[in-house]
Amino acid sequence: MGCGSCGVKPNGCKSNGGCNTGSCNRLNTYDWLYNMPAPDVDSSCKVVEVSFNNGSRKDFHRNITLHQFEKGDLVSVEGVSGFDVGEVSLTGEIVRLQMKKRNVKEDNPEMKKLLRRASDRDITIWKQNKAREPQAIIRSRAIAKQLKLEMKISEVEMQADGRKGTFFYIADGRVDFRELIKVYASEFKLKVEMRQIGARQESAKVGGIGSCGRELCCATWLTDFRSVNTAAARYQNLSINQTKLSGQCGRLKCCLNYELDTYLDALQYFPDNCDTIQVTKGTANLIKKDIFRNLMWYMLPDSSKQYPLTIERVKKIKLLNEQGVNPEELEAVELTSSKPKEVEPEFVDVVGHISLRSLEKTDKRRAHQKQQGQQQKPQQRQQGKQQQQQKGQQNQPGRPGGQQRPPQKRK
Repeated sequence: MGCGSCGVKPNGCKSNGGCNTGSCNRLNTYDWLYNMPAPDVDSSCKVVEVSFNNGSRKDFHRNITLHQFEKGDLVSVEGVSGFDVGEVSLTGEIVRLQMKKRNVKEDNPEMKKLLRRASDRDITIWKQNKAREPQAIIRSRAIAKQLKLEMKISEVEMQADGRKGTFFYIADGRVDFRELIKVYASEFKLKVEMRQIGARQESAKVGGIGSCGRELCCATWLTDFRSVNTAAARYQNLSINQTKLSGQCGRLKCCLNYELDTYLDALQYFPDNCDTIQVTKGTANLIKKDIFRNLMWYMLPDSSKQYPLTIERVKKIKLLNEQGVNPEELEAVELTSSKPKEVEPEFVDVVGHISLRSLEKTDKRRAHQKQQGQQQKPQQRQQGKQQQQQKGQQNQPGRPGGQQRPPQKRK
């Protein structure tokens, strides 16, 4: 999906991670060592981070060439019985920090090699095999359905040279796809690799818009998926509604864990073992805890009314219950709304205030003013003509009141 500033382009803005949302590539890493002076050639990092399939997968490759690559360059790397084409995402000293973060050793002998800069022929073959992927998804799903396998093919990733294909599938249980691999190999004429993913990983690959109105977190910036259970919703006083708490992947929303630590820290100040308290009217059961107001809501038996109590009051009642004393009242807190009450406008009867006669008088007055204006226009025009004629007579020479022009000299 494109980022927020370039939604028109399906592959993103190609700003190398400089866009606002970063959804062009959710595995982007900002190279904050880019402006640092380069060390000597012997101690410089020989490993380059390369991204594949529009940034959905990244891997480290050892640069065995004498060329220096920059971010965004297309390179040919070592593949399975052939080569693959990817885009350079990180170079320099920042790669060592990323390798340390992922527990990858720089001198690992099993690390694949970066062969060369991608030639025109490599790019042409790469684009041809990438064009086969949509049709391969449709055909692979049909074959899996014919074999009656309880699985769903989510994505097919072809190697640049077309010698290997990775089939990502989703299944609830274990699937025996030994026969399926043989059919795929004969159908697509390549080496088949089956890789199982979860529903959250599929949602990250497909993308979409969440109930919050923004792009899915798993498709934009979320890289690791933590387990989410209904206890996170209970701690946050959310109703256990599967429809509202589930995301597009059918699992509980990842955002339930975002504020969970804040709620757990706030709940430490609430007393424990206060699910029930005893009063004269009966046993009051705890309904919910409000961490924003530091209140605990209780409900008495045979009553639908809820009583908000402060933490100090609950501790005091619990202490009295341990001494064998039941207080008479809960002493609930009176809550005042912070929003001002809206004043309803009073009903005003305006029937009869405006009549047809008053409207007719207004129309007659406007018509009369318009008629007077039309009559005054010819009189004003005639007066203007007379004034112009008088001015012209005064300016003529030889007449009383007129000014004579000075004689002009001939050249």
